[in-house]
Amino acid sequence: MKAMVLAAGVGSRLEPLTTQVPKPLVPVANTPVMEHLLKLLATHGFNDVCANLHYLPEKLIKYFGDGSKLGVDLTFKHEEKLSGDAGGVRSCREFLKDGTFIVIMGDLITDTDLTNVIKQHKDKKALASIAIKAMDDVSRFGVVVTDENGFITGFQEKPTAQEALSNFISTGIYVLEPEIFDHIPATGEYGFGRQLFPSLVAKHLPVLGIKIEGYWSDVGTIQQYRESNFDALSRKVKVDLTGTKQKTADATIWFGDGSRLDDGANVSGLAMFGKNCKIKSGTTLGGTVVLGDNVIIESGAHIVDSIIWSGSHIGANAEILNSVIGYDCTVKSGTKLSEIASVECVSEAISNAIASI
Repeated sequence: MKAMVLAAGVGSRLEPLTTQVPKPLVPVANTPVMEHLLKLLATHGFNDVCANLHYLPEKLIKYFGDGSKLGVDLTFKHEEKLSGDAGGVRSCREFLKDGTFIVIMGDLITDTDLTNVIKQHKDKKALASIAIKAMDDVSRFGVVVTDENGFITGFQEKPTAQEALSNFISTGIYVLEPEIFDHIPATGEYGFGRQLFPSLVAKHLPVLGIKIEGYWSDVGTIQQYRESNFDALSRKVKVDLTGTKQKTADATIWFGDGSRLDDGANVSGLAMFGKNCKIKSGTTLGGTVVLGDNVIIESGAHIVDSIIWSGSHIGANAEILNSVIGYDCTVKSGTKLSEIASVECVSEAISNAIASI
């Protein structure tokens, strides 16, 4: 079966991190979020995949190529102008028109049973299906209301807890029949949540809500991005983790090739080191810490519950708490950072290139 990954968005809520990379390449446990998705699709037999591109498209093309290393045949459709998520699917109509297909947002971390989602869609002969999940807080999501048979009767966009008619939210995973293109305008910007799906429900067409179990999260905000990384290392979500797993009395660590933890460095909790990292004597790492490739941590640095992307250098006695540091940054010795995200070299004078988490 065929699948489409929506990968064209700018990812403004993840700025400043997405000034360096498009959102689908943001690493979760040192693997781009879209790579996790492509592996999930391949596991469930979706080996023919299209992705639409717009923001920094060359970086996605360079990284993924034809998808063969991940077990998929990947093609790209470049959108010069964004046309909404349903409009993005419309741009791949020729690729998708032959049968039932799945659409998945390119910023999700999930281990959803896609095979079961497809089965329920077909068993109930839906035109469109939305994978939905129960959430305690629905205030930042689109809420889905269903009848006793699971078919959708209405939607609410980011309601308050008091206003919400349901605790099920749309996960950004859709199963569609090719006839769906008859309901999408031929041109112009068009969206799933605000336009296409409400219009189908208004026409009394079969739009199914399929309840999913397991893990689901987006990486739409810096806070959600950090939590998704931590959930990956704590194995709340079933994704591949790279490196050699080693356990000590106080820590579980995934070591990439060539990485070195000097004597006198103290690690507790969960940690992942990419390739060729150097963690020098006298450093302390606690909570959950993810280091990309070629990260250097100088003596005396103290890092807790933070993510540091590849190529960055953390100076001696620096303190980094609950933060995300982008590619190739230098945090000068003695700098203290708490709850920030940065993509520039950071010194004692914190620049305006950082974002509050």
